[in-house]
Amino acid sequence: MHGYEMIQEIAERSGGAWKPSPGSVYPTLQLLEDEGLIVSESEGGKKLFSLTGAGRTAAEEGPEAPWEEASRGVDWEALSEIRQAGFGLMEAFGQVWKTGSKGQREKALAVINDARKKLYLILADED
Repeated sequence: MHGYEMIQEIAERSGGAWKPSPGSVYPTLQLLEDEGLIVSESEGGKKLFSLTGAGRTAAEEGPEAPWEEASRGVDWEALSEIRQAGFGLMEAFGQVWKTGSKGQREKALAVINDARKKLYLILADED
């Protein structure tokens, strides 16, 4: 696979609980290649990676897959509700930002900043 395919695969295997960034995947791939655990070859302008024998052995002997750990104990229903709420909030904010007046944009930004503060107060058990 190439790096982007790996990012997508990890996100899928973890049920969306973990989607690593390119900034963490590509340096890790380079490190694994430097250690002789993977090899790369160019194909169609993309760098494809595969395990070496040593890499396969290390994978079999290592801890469980990180995407399994990332998805363990996840409340999928709640995660879906949270995502919907977050996307809905950002959609509404984006609409105000694109079509609202300067005053409306300022009010929308204040609402977002206030919501962020209130979320942190929930963790602090304050009202």
